[in-house]
Amino acid sequence: QVQLVESGGGEVQAGGSLRLSCAASGRIFKINNMAWYRQAPGKQRDLVATITRDGTTNYGDSVKGRFTISRDNDKNIVYLQMNSLKPEDIAVYYCNADVLIGSSAWYRSTNYWGQGTQVTVSS
Repeated sequence: QVQLVESGGGEVQAGGSLRLSCAASGRIFKINNMAWYRQAPGKQRDLVATITRDGTTNYGDSVKGRFTISRDNDKNIVYLQMNSLKPEDIAVYYCNADVLIGSSAWYRSTNYWGQGTQVTVSS
């Protein structure tokens, strides 16, 4: 089994910054795409940012220029640096990863979600 554990959420004033981390553990051969999503109360879960294994990134329009996704392939960790936070960024933030489980001899691909971490921005 694989677990994704997020950390770094909390409350910050508008204009402030937070850095989220998501650590993957378990029987991991390799992790391909990793991503951050967020879900505000009463709304659907939306994509925030994605990053491929080789570091290619993509961002949702609402966070471009303010958020930065990065990863450490050796440690199986993905980060989300969030700057210039706004009240509209309030949500539970979820980590997502496409994980190859097994070894080089045999593996299968499975998608995993973290449990989520709350981000609150006060105005």
